Amino acid sequence: MFPLVDEEGNITGAASRGECHNGSKLLHPVVHLHVFNSRGELYLQRRPLWKDIQPGKWDTAVGGHVDLGESVEMALRREVREELGITDFTPETLTHYVFESATERELVFVHRTTYDGPITPSEELDGGRFWSLDEIRQHLGSGLFTPNFESEIRRLGFV
Repeated sequence: MFPLVDEEGNITGAASRGECHNGSKLLHPVVHLHVFNSRGELYLQRRPLWKDIQPGKWDTAVGGHVDLGESVEMALRREVREELGITDFTPETLTHYVFESATERELVFVHRTTYDGPITPSEELDGGRFWSLDEIRQHLGSGLFTPNFESEIRRLGFV
């Protein structure tokens, strides 16, 4: 179950994953974490080819839903541990915004961190690596990245 929220993140109800993703446009919260290393490179995950949404594309290091009963920070720490195996990091809150696709509406809580330790991508991912911001700029609009990632890094002024 996911919490339903207003555009500021106040909980207004609850719904199942299926209800949130079936075109109902029920607003539900998600977390994103942009992981930089001390050289200013940005870690991206590669979405596996078996994913139904944006298979094989490079995306934000960590992204996941907030479960009913979790705070945004609890969800962020759980998703970072599950997806990258990182437990010792200091998140910085950057912004939140509403993202809408053909099938859903998400309230995206965006964070960043600087991290130079080991990263162990889970089987949910098709690996990942650090990219220089110049390398990312060179590939914008080429179809290599998810549209959501491209939109978000522009919104944040990373590129």
